[in-house]
Amino acid sequence: MDEIVRAALKKWPQVPACHGWLGLDARGDWYMRDDRVQAAGPFPQVKGSRLLHRKLCDFIARNYEADADGAWFFQNGPQRVYVELEAAPLVLGVQHGADGYAVRTHVDGDAGAVRSAWVDEHGRLFLDTAAGFGLLRSLDMDAAADAVTEGLWQPAEIAFAELPRRFGYRLSPQRDLA
Repeated sequence: MDEIVRAALKKWPQVPACHGWLGLDARGDWYMRDDRVQAAGPFPQVKGSRLLHRKLCDFIARNYEADADGAWFFQNGPQRVYVELEAAPLVLGVQHGADGYAVRTHVDGDAGAVRSAWVDEHGRLFLDTAAGFGLLRSLDMDAAADAVTEGLWQPAEIAFAELPRRFGYRLSPQRDLA
């Protein structure tokens, strides 16, 4: 967490949380969801405006974490901005290099070791890593298929609806959890 965020939390500890205004899609892109967008429908059916400002996206990434109930949020100064998730709290990329397969998170961190792999009914690959649980970006499926073919990852089948409970996260945090 950024030091400026820690300082704001100390100065204003009772700022109410924000819900519905930020979404994370299956490609690892952040979406701003104003009142009009929220009224038009739930995330991800109605995504909103994709955030393109690199420094803002980096700030969100550095201050992105989960609460004790598995609701993911961005700590924006003294305010928690809860995140609507399309599929998982992390979006993962994988690259095959000379030293094997490197898995990274959408918040640009090393995901560490892959503990397990899962495929849902839509054919999407999810990985439980040392950094947490995430969906593999479709862009990286070729490298992931190689890891599976080599026997490094052995995906088990699971229903998408089962993933949040099993891996302890919330797709759409409720206001009463703030």
